[in-house]
Amino acid sequence: MSRLMHVVNGPYVPPVPARELTAVSADGARLHVEVHGADGAPAVVLSHGWSCSTAFWAAQIRDLAADHRVIAYDQRGHGRSPANPVCSADALADDLEAVLAATLAPGEKAVLAGHSMGGMTLMAAAGRDRFREHAGAVLLCSTGSSRLVAESLVVPMRAGRSRTWLTRKVLGSRAPLGPVTPVARRILKYATMGPGSAPGMVEACARIVHACPRKVRYAWSHVLDTLDLDHRVRELSVPAAVVVGTADRMTPVVHARSLVAALPNCVGSTELPGLGHMTPVEAPALVATRIRELVSTYIGSQRIQQKEGA
Repeated sequence: MSRLMHVVNGPYVPPVPARELTAVSADGARLHVEVHGADGAPAVVLSHGWSCSTAFWAAQIRDLAADHRVIAYDQRGHGRSPANPVCSADALADDLEAVLAATLAPGEKAVLAGHSMGGMTLMAAAGRDRFREHAGAVLLCSTGSSRLVAESLVVPMRAGRSRTWLTRKVLGSRAPLGPVTPVARRILKYATMGPGSAPGMVEACARIVHACPRKVRYAWSHVLDTLDLDHRVRELSVPAAVVVGTADRMTPVVHARSLVAALPNCVGSTELPGLGHMTPVEAPALVATRIRELVSTYIGSQRIQQKEGA
């Protein structure tokens, strides 16, 4: 790939994984998977969003891998996972199941964290047997279950048919993003990040998003346009925490509040003042802390019980 997929210096440089593997999904799609940290440590699985890659989680991986086994994978067509003609919510769920099967022992529990489309992946898989086998708790970052285009605030117009139509055109554009320029950074910051985002944060996100192939970005935009996972949210019975930025234009806070109201076992909601859609990059320590809290509360006790019963 000719474009640089991530920054090469600073806190958002992707750490080198302890090992890499390929998981094969139900339809044969091949998924690039990274494992960071020590074998036997509590497991965390990270699922990134639309037009991103494993590099998006660099700060959380670096933090958590010190005492967790962190598993991150590229969604089909993103990062180092080859494109596949099948793009759907069910395909996202199939892919997550394949990653869980390839990296976790039978019955092993993990905390699953998903950002944006990655959170939608967790919702789509909520009723699956393998998800229920391995999900000890989940963190839903900057995500929603339906009406993504209608509720988007990317286009600064009053809500209604005109705004929805124009938002659909903008988010579903076939146009290439091109190189990362000052103008491109300003556009990306406006659409996806809070006004106070530091230049390093913007640069990291721009490198990742601009590296996503245009055809992949376009194909998945149509899936997100028609997505309706409201019924799956009600099946997400494991402990679930929600994080959102109050300045999120892509999945505004209304989505997070709807999730909190619909989740059967919501164990926390965090609204971050002034932050945008890219919460794991904009608030890296807070997102890592939320994951740690879920591990210690819902995975740590299970591991102690398993040792006592051994």
